[in-house]
Amino acid sequence: MPFSYSRTIRFADTDGAGVVYFAQVFSICHEAYEASLESQGINLREFFRDPAIAVPIVHAEANFRQPMFCGDRITITLQPQQLSADSYEIRYEIHTQSQLVAQAQTKHVCINPQGKTRQELPIHLSQWLQNNLP
Repeated sequence: MPFSYSRTIRFADTDGAGVVYFAQVFSICHEAYEASLESQGINLREFFRDPAIAVPIVHAEANFRQPMFCGDRITITLQPQQLSADSYEIRYEIHTQSQLVAQAQTKHVCINPQGKTRQELPIHLSQWLQNNLP
């Protein structure tokens, strides 16, 4: 089942025109990603500091449908999907009330940080992917 995360747009998320700065959408999506990992019992401190694996983002894109403003209450729905034994993508939808305001996508590859070579996803990530199937 897709994971949902809610938050309020803060002043720091906006640009000089008072709307969410485009790059901040990726930060907001990453917050939802981290919350999803935590909801499955993955310890973020250990996950992001593990010397045996790293899961960098190798591609990111976003489409903006409507502006978001400071004070808007948003819900981010994320849906990860395994692409191969060593990669996955996450699709995000951001809504204010019932209106779709943005969509984003990130692609991740699991690597060995020392050799920078691809490696299979660890079991906890495979389980996280399975638990988030539609």
